[in-house]
Amino acid sequence: EQGRHPTLESLAGALRTSDDTIANLLTAMQERELITLTAGNASLTTRGRDYALHIIRAHRLWESYLASKTGYDAADWHSQSEWREHELSPTDTNALAAELGHPRFDPHGDPIPTAEGEIVDRQDQQQLAQLRLNQPARIVHLEDEPQTVYAQLLAEGLHLGMQIIVIERTEQRIRFWGDGDEHVLAPLLANNVSVTPIQRDEVESGPFHSLDSLVRGESAQVTRISPRLQGAERRRLLDLGILPGTEIKAEMVSPSGDPTAYRVRGALIGLRKEQAAMIQIRPQGEPYQDEPQQDDNDAATFVHAQNGEVSAAKKGELA
Repeated sequence: EQGRHPTLESLAGALRTSDDTIANLLTAMQERELITLTAGNASLTTRGRDYALHIIRAHRLWESYLASKTGYDAADWHSQSEWREHELSPTDTNALAAELGHPRFDPHGDPIPTAEGEIVDRQDQQQLAQLRLNQPARIVHLEDEPQTVYAQLLAEGLHLGMQIIVIERTEQRIRFWGDGDEHVLAPLLANNVSVTPIQRDEVESGPFHSLDSLVRGESAQVTRISPRLQGAERRRLLDLGILPGTEIKAEMVSPSGDPTAYRVRGALIGLRKEQAAMIQIRPQGEPYQDEPQQDDNDAATFVHAQNGEVSAAKKGELA
């Protein structure tokens, strides 16, 4: 596609295996008419390209299935799909795509090839490390390899759709706001996060509070369930009636402090602290901001919108 052809040595390096293993693999692929070998360079045949796109499609659809239909942890989606991708036929992948509503992107933000082999390309996508200061943006891709890097991104609480704004960039760190919190990444990690810029009027209004902040006897209104909560756990909350606009009250706390019983639509529901932390709320009596507050400083405006207020000290820091 881009005029580049891998060599035996480059493939061995990329796959971290021996030249002999790659040589045997390339020979087998050539016998199956998946590649041609010319002067040591490998090129996909039409058949090989179609097969490669099918494997990519199967892999990313299965990741989407694991994210939306099962309780697998996000850190396991990729490894599970590496096994399953070779077991799905084109008929299987088409049926799976239909079941999932024909998603265009997988849960990491990678485009899913269509049955015809077409791939969507985001023209305005850029690395978080390259985003200019004070420019609001939305996370559209989290690189899931290597797994250790992806685990660190998950531990930082990053997710697709998260709105962020960079407030500091040095050679040592990228500091940014998102979901009402400050986050810090090393530039190496930030290179594994892709974003698209957004306009100021697209910034979601806050403040953001989570259900786990409610104390016994307090009530609130659900504003949303975090996109970080996927699969069976997300469906369970929806089935229990925990939807945007639902009134919820903290009724009882177990002797150990966890879980907490919440009253939802007349019923008591027990939720662990980590589950409640994924449910964003607006405490009873707190006004809702329909539009972001205006400010001469984009970063301060962003934090205003997400947190409801910014202290004079914080505004001075962002100026």
